[in-house]
Amino acid sequence: MPKKQKTAKPASKTSQSVRAAKSKPKTAAAPERARILSSVVTYEGPLFRVHHDKLIEPGGKPSERDVIRHNGSVVILALDKSKNKKDPWIVVERQYRHAANQYLWELPAGKLDPGEEPLAGAQRELEEETGYRAKKWKPLVEYYASPGFLGESMKVFLAEGLIPGDAHPEEDEEIELRLVKLSDAVKMIERGAILDGKTLTSVLLYTRMLAKKKRK
Repeated sequence: MPKKQKTAKPASKTSQSVRAAKSKPKTAAAPERARILSSVVTYEGPLFRVHHDKLIEPGGKPSERDVIRHNGSVVILALDKSKNKKDPWIVVERQYRHAANQYLWELPAGKLDPGEEPLAGAQRELEEETGYRAKKWKPLVEYYASPGFLGESMKVFLAEGLIPGDAHPEEDEEIELRLVKLSDAVKMIERGAILDGKTLTSVLLYTRMLAKKKRK
C-alpha cells in the first residue's frame, strides 16, 4: 500500500509570535532621562552657561550637579584626495589655547549659533577659519568630550572636494594653517604632538574606516 503523506501541522500561536518577534526591525531604545527638580543658572557668558541642577537620576537616585551648557560644536575633517585617495591630505590648524596653556594642533571647529543647523555651521566654520569650501559633506560621528560636567555635543563632518579661498577668522583668533598627510597626522598622534581630543577622535576613527575598506 502507498504510504500516507504526513500533513504539516499548523504552526502554533506561540511559534508564530516568536517568528513575528524575530522579524520585527530593531528600533533604538529611547534614552533614559533624569527628572529635573530645579535648575539655577549660576554663571552666563558669551560661550556657555553654568547650571546648578537638582535632579532624580533614571535609576531613582537624587543628585545635585553643576553642568556647563553649550549650544554644541562642529568639527571638520577636510580631505584633499586629489593626489592620493588612500592617504589624503587633511587641513589642520595651530593656535594657542589658554585653558591648555600651550599651542595645539587641531582640526577646524567652532561653536554653533543658537538654532543653527550643524551642517550649515560646519560649512561656515570651515570657510571662516581656513577659506576652504567643500563640494561634498558627510557626517562622521557625534560625541561628548567630557560628559561628567560638560553638556557640549561635538558633531564631526567629513568635507571633500576642497575649493581654496580667503579665510576670515574672528578677531581673537590667530590661526596657522597647514595641510598634512593623514598618515603623518597619525604619526603626530603617536608621538604626542597632537593632544586635542576632537582631532584624536576624528583622525583615528577615519583612519580605522579606511583600513576596513582596504581589507574588503
